[in-house]
Amino acid sequence: MASDDQTPEQTPRTSAQAAPRRGVGRDALVGGICGAVVVLMVGASYAAVPFYNWFCRATGFNGTTQVATSAPSSAPLARRIAVRFDSNVAGGLPWKFQPEKTEIEVAIGEVVTVYYTVTNQSARTTMAQAAYNVTPLTSGAYFQKINCFCFTEQTMAPGETREMPVVFYVDPAITADHENDGLKTITLSYTFYPVRDAAPKPVAAGEPDKPRGNL
Repeated sequence: MASDDQTPEQTPRTSAQAAPRRGVGRDALVGGICGAVVVLMVGASYAAVPFYNWFCRATGFNGTTQVATSAPSSAPLARRIAVRFDSNVAGGLPWKFQPEKTEIEVAIGEVVTVYYTVTNQSARTTMAQAAYNVTPLTSGAYFQKINCFCFTEQTMAPGETREMPVVFYVDPAITADHENDGLKTITLSYTFYPVRDAAPKPVAAGEPDKPRGNL
């Protein structure tokens, strides 16, 4: 009879012990799913940056200028347009940065070279990269750069002054875009942002092999 009394008591204890184990397993599953979602969201945010940059370069979205490999094949058009030049330096970068001319007039399809002057006003070597766009934003798809200092990082020695060229043209295809029929002026704007110094090379890696004496 004693064994009959104990059996009903053991059964509910066994069920009570199993319930927490099932709860813990469910919590772990939900936590794992949430963690996976967070990882995917972070990964997507990082992937969105290069995709956005590629999209802007490909379409001229948000005033992003284009990169041309050569001059236009046709002769410049009679229609002319003014191009203004703007320069800015982000905080923390000790550079003086300005265009040699603030505005010029060019024929559409004409290849033009202009210069910006940059001076490193600090007593140390500094690096920077220029961000750029044009306004109005609709003209970005037609502003073609053949060469530009903005394509690469720039390293300036202490006190160094340098002329930096921009070679560009306004694509004749702009005349077929009726949204730009009344366009008379394009403003090309640059902003230099500081770049963290590159990691120094180990001394041994930069020195040629030296002959060793006999042991």
